[in-house]
Amino acid sequence: MFFPCKNNTLRRSIDSNQQTTGNVFTGSLVRRSSRSLSRLVILAWGFLCFLLSSCAISFKMNGANINYQTTHSISIADFPNNAPLVNPTLSNALTEGIRDLFQRQTRLQILRKGGDLEIEGEITGYTVTQGAISADSYAAEGKLTITVVVHFTNNVNPEESFDKTYTSYQTYDSNLLLTDIQDELCNAMITEFAENIFNDTVARW
Repeated sequence: MFFPCKNNTLRRSIDSNQQTTGNVFTGSLVRRSSRSLSRLVILAWGFLCFLLSSCAISFKMNGANINYQTTHSISIADFPNNAPLVNPTLSNALTEGIRDLFQRQTRLQILRKGGDLEIEGEITGYTVTQGAISADSYAAEGKLTITVVVHFTNNVNPEESFDKTYTSYQTYDSNLLLTDIQDELCNAMITEFAENIFNDTVARW
């Protein structure tokens, strides 16, 4: 016997149950997708923070305090040797020593002139003096002293510009000829000059 009304009612009940089940399943997928998206956003943000933190650590370890968004270049002019006593190789060695340190320790473009930061200067002193006197009235050591004048211009933050005189010296056994050891002594002082200039211009410790 055929009962169409009851079957129609049954089909409507089944369709309604299927629709309800579908809605529940769809809602569950949406919530899961939303939670997954939230987790991805959190993970991406955490990874970005890690990268920024790593950059900051590297930035700090290099010793430089530079805003690379506003400062992109530094020009380091040749340091002429205007000392009364001239070491012919000192000018080039000092200039290259300073450039090399900035090249290694910063991401600034190194220019000859026209940089966001500008370093200029000259060698004004190169003197040899006798140091302590030994018991037999002979000088036991000599002293080589170099003086350098630096003019620093910060075109991004002009208040940080300055003029400064740097002096460094090295002692040596007076029994040795200065010509035999002056390159070694000068290299040690060039390293000191470069580090001091670096610290005063971009590290500002």
